Amino acid sequence: MPALNAITVDKLVRIVGTPNAPVVIDLGQDSAQHTIPGVLRRAVATVPDWAGAFVGRSVIVVCEDGGAKSQGAAAWLRQAGANADHLEGGSNAWFKAKHPIIDQAAVPRRDVAGRTLWVTRARPKVDRIACPWLIRRFIDPTAMFLFVAAPEVLEVAERMSATPFDVEGDGVRWSHEGEHCTFDVMVGAFGLGGFEALTRLATIVRGADTGHPGIAPEAAGLLAVSLGLSRMYADDLEQLNAGMLLYDALYRWCRDATGETHNWTSHVPARPKERV
Repeated sequence: MPALNAITVDKLVRIVGTPNAPVVIDLGQDSAQHTIPGVLRRAVATVPDWAGAFVGRSVIVVCEDGGAKSQGAAAWLRQAGANADHLEGGSNAWFKAKHPIIDQAAVPRRDVAGRTLWVTRARPKVDRIACPWLIRRFIDPTAMFLFVAAPEVLEVAERMSATPFDVEGDGVRWSHEGEHCTFDVMVGAFGLGGFEALTRLATIVRGADTGHPGIAPEAAGLLAVSLGLSRMYADDLEQLNAGMLLYDALYRWCRDATGETHNWTSHVPARPKERV
């Protein structure tokens, strides 16, 4: 049983990456190489400055050991109006449980507000929706995405200090590698391969994105729905918002429902037997 105003690592790992997951704030050193997926990094010394941004939101505060640093910050957040708990045992407990961790060396430079900025080709289909979903759910929930004409991606990246992805060019890290699509590359480079559901989803995305739907039965369906979304929305950001729900559903299927089949069995309770 967790302590008062605390959450265990086993519970947190079940909600990381889901759309209704709480904000996870890491109070560790900015120089730390590895973190829990999807964290926002903040300094405990400046909690009065940033606490107001989380009023009315659910927050999990993480420090190294789950001690005074995270418990104090969580208490401050609660008095400021947030629904805040701390992670029992801190990041050390997460690492000890061998749950997946993010390699921060792979995460692009953040702006003054702590956000990553990405740029890719306009009119996305599969990879260019799947990758932003992965980034927002597991890397940086505040990430921003720019969709521009294909010939302009690299120049926009340079002018805006943005990270290009799913585009060919000298020095572009986040793109296809051999038979792997950009989504595959990100799952591996960020250190997310420990999430079995993500590796299963990566196979589906690869099949849909590279013209090999036979590698996963679901790939053809993902391609069909992705093409449908691209025709429903003229605005790429609106399409991204709609696509987030699609990948949320696919991720939960990959995690929890691959063994379930549809049937017509009624769930109406059986009638009690008549007395003789």
